[in-house]
Amino acid sequence: MKKNITCLCGTNISFEYEEEIDLDLKPEILKSIFNGTFMSSNCGYCGKKHKPEYKILISWKSKNLNMEVLPELDRGEFFRNKKDNPAFETIIGFPEMADRLAVINDSLEPVIIETLKYYLLEKAAENYPDNDVNVWYHCKGSNGIEFHLDGIRQGEVAVMRIPHEIYDKTSEDYKKHPKNGVFPALRVRSYLSVQNLLRPDALK
Repeated sequence: MKKNITCLCGTNISFEYEEEIDLDLKPEILKSIFNGTFMSSNCGYCGKKHKPEYKILISWKSKNLNMEVLPELDRGEFFRNKKDNPAFETIIGFPEMADRLAVINDSLEPVIIETLKYYLLEKAAENYPDNDVNVWYHCKGSNGIEFHLDGIRQGEVAVMRIPHEIYDKTSEDYKKHPKNGVFPALRVRSYLSVQNLLRPDALK
């Protein structure tokens, strides 16, 4: 698919992207998603970096994943239309796409990671009630599962590690009682995300 965007300096930028991506056939695309270069383009005149978002479909059969990625600008439309494609998991926004693919790549359960994000956001809200905090999965290490939180202090990223025991306990709770607590609220149709708990009342 070929697209054109206009830079703030007035320069027209033309680029092409694939609407359907098979990560088993093109693992280099996964690398570009993780390093932040996926679908990015620099203006040839002023040098400004652009990262536009368009709807794409991602398959990763070796990980049993079929994902529909919607642009962040389509978030409201997703909730208002109340329609989705049951054959695909929905993700909204490229940052969330990279987050989810990292979780899958590390062989973790998305619903458990999203639950842990909720716990971290609840704690952040207690300590920093006036801040707009975001939490992202970073990696799985020997010392625990690492998350990065932005919005606590301007220009800084806070690092939080959740012990593997807490992940395992949350996973056990989910398997026994998937309809209890915060678990069911994390999913809206095909979209699993802690963002479902943070959306404004107008989109509920």
